[in-house]
Amino acid sequence: MSRLSTLRLGVNIDHVATIRNARGGDHPDPVRAAQIVAAAGGDGITVHLREDRRHIRDEDLARVQLATGLPLNLEMAATDEMVEIALRHKPHAACIVPERRQERTTEGGLDAAGQHNRLAPIVTRLSDAGIRVSLFIAPEPRQIEAALTLGAPVVELHTGEYAHATGEAVAIELKRLVEMAALAAKNGIEPHAGHGLTYENVQPVAAIPQLAELNIGHYLIGEAIFCGLKGSVRKMRELMDAVR
Repeated sequence: MSRLSTLRLGVNIDHVATIRNARGGDHPDPVRAAQIVAAAGGDGITVHLREDRRHIRDEDLARVQLATGLPLNLEMAATDEMVEIALRHKPHAACIVPERRQERTTEGGLDAAGQHNRLAPIVTRLSDAGIRVSLFIAPEPRQIEAALTLGAPVVELHTGEYAHATGEAVAIELKRLVEMAALAAKNGIEPHAGHGLTYENVQPVAAIPQLAELNIGHYLIGEAIFCGLKGSVRKMRELMDAVR
């Protein structure tokens, strides 16, 4: 299998910074995590600079960008502050996500359809700066249509409902992902996916032929406690490659 045909793996290193921030200081350093991800076969680094700076901090962005040759994907809320930060650092990609102050993690997809007027100038400003814009959306036709109208070149399909489904609901949620990845690709939008993916549930998603990238974070950092970050990334890489 050629590397060009391989499904890309973006690794979110936010929770390395979460552990660091629990006691203050500089350890563990997310920069070191980015370097390990690169050595283990990851294709990109994802970080989410939240309003409350609960994990990744402003000063981490430039350091992580310089640490490896991997593209940086900045997850960000649709706020003026985050747009200015993105324009200053110019990451390879910016994934616009919903953000609520009290949530533990991003709990659902961005309502791109309902927030069109708010998102349109943000997508334009980021795109004009050479930043590849992605919208983190639920796998729904109206959200794909909104992404098309907004001119976003990428959507990341929220896999949380699939990841948390049980019984017959698993097949139903997987079917939604399959159909929406195909719809996005048909309309010239590159589909990615992520949220809640694990060793146990990743392969049916990774096998969706239109998907170009999976972004996985919390699970890999958690597994790293037991087998090291290099080991957890390599195992996920192997599972993805086995179905592509």
